[in-house]
Amino acid sequence: MNKTRSAIISAMFSLFILLCLIGCSTTPKDAGKIPITTSSDDAKQNFITGRDLTEKLRGQESLQYFDKAIAADSNFAQAYLIRSAFQPTAKDFFDDLNKAVSLSANVSQGEQLMISGFEAGINANPVKQQADYEKLVSLYPKDERAQNLLANSYFGTFQDQKAIDGYKKAIEINPDFSGSYNSLGYAYRRVGNYSESEKAFQKYIELIPNDPNPYDSYAELLLKEGKYDAAIENYQKALSKDAGFTSSKVGIAAAQMYKGNYDEARKELQQLFDSARNDGEKRTALFNMAVTYADEGKPDMALKELDQEYAIAEKANDYGNMSGDLNAMGVILYESGKYAEALDKFRKSVDAFDKSSSSQALKDNVKLGLIYNEGQIAMKQNDLKTASEKAEQFMSGVKAINNANQIMLAHELMGTIALEQKKYDDCLTHLNQANQQNPYNFYYTARAYELKGDKQKAKEYYDKVMNFNVLPNINTAFARSNAKKMLKES
Repeated sequence: MNKTRSAIISAMFSLFILLCLIGCSTTPKDAGKIPITTSSDDAKQNFITGRDLTEKLRGQESLQYFDKAIAADSNFAQAYLIRSAFQPTAKDFFDDLNKAVSLSANVSQGEQLMISGFEAGINANPVKQQADYEKLVSLYPKDERAQNLLANSYFGTFQDQKAIDGYKKAIEINPDFSGSYNSLGYAYRRVGNYSESEKAFQKYIELIPNDPNPYDSYAELLLKEGKYDAAIENYQKALSKDAGFTSSKVGIAAAQMYKGNYDEARKELQQLFDSARNDGEKRTALFNMAVTYADEGKPDMALKELDQEYAIAEKANDYGNMSGDLNAMGVILYESGKYAEALDKFRKSVDAFDKSSSSQALKDNVKLGLIYNEGQIAMKQNDLKTASEKAEQFMSGVKAINNANQIMLAHELMGTIALEQKKYDDCLTHLNQANQQNPYNFYYTARAYELKGDKQKAKEYYDKVMNFNVLPNINTAFARSNAKKMLKES
């Protein structure tokens, strides 16, 4: 499993010195590392135990230690920060993040930069995040976690070589820092260097052979390569180390789905639901059930699973997750040709998120996303003038915040509109600037080539969709479902 939600940092150096004197912060062996600002030795030890577990992607197990750390020191900003990333609900995530931000004035400069960088990433401001993490690395160049955070931010914005270089720097500082081998494996996988990816994952296994995530991560590489049975074998190895390792259960279901064994995939997910330790794991099972139905071409069944998922969030007044569920429902309705119903779900998704405890910056970004969805709907309703206006408005908005990922999304929208306008060369130009890790862009590219009359090139891109082989989501499932239909017709 590759989890690149960052950690966090920002403050005044003089105050940090004072807190080091009166609190329980650094020791000589910690020299050159990001401080851990807390007034309690017990809190610090529990925090370190929890942090070590999160770095092994054992987030569920880590929560009890962060709870203990915060019970011992209710002002422990870094504990709130890292706990937030592993909370099972969006509500708890935002509550913890907001608490960390509120406490950040009283921690070290390094921790302040961690917090502000993490918050910037959540607020869809990757430029600020990278600036914060670059400053963090300049202050703590010998801290492997600082290097890893910066590399994660590069990875999140598709600056793959910078990410690879950053992970290597973290490993040079601490050759036993297992998390960077994990991330390095994913970075190499994304650029198609599977041999180096395997080397990184094998080293990861060597360092922590009794933990589940190394086998889970290696299984994702095998999944990507289309080696489904070998992937399942390694997911099962992960589960032999930790029977509750959710990611591996989802991975087995994905591999079965790619093999066409939909009933087996859902059997695995039903077992996950039945053994779920919290609402977050129940929601994970239901969401992936929906994905399998979308991939199988059964959107009505997918909607039923999302209805159950939404009910869990609604019961907890978890507006962030309610918003995500409504958006996913909108996607399914859109793919089913029910455009008015889809638009209603997209708008209700924005309304729900506006009730969450997230920052105003993120709420504004979610509203910006509605413009993208409105453009898609207008396009499908043959109102290409409105669609183009929405696309330009969306592009202007995301360029104003300099969000590279959303700029790629704007190109995707412009490309699909050009496809509808039968401007196939314009379509291909835009799609080439869209996210190349989204197989739907390969599907649209295939359609453009097909409509241009290049059947061979179209088949090449349909095959890319079918062989993309990552842990699927609703969009990738529909891309596959649509590509399957086109391949059958060709």
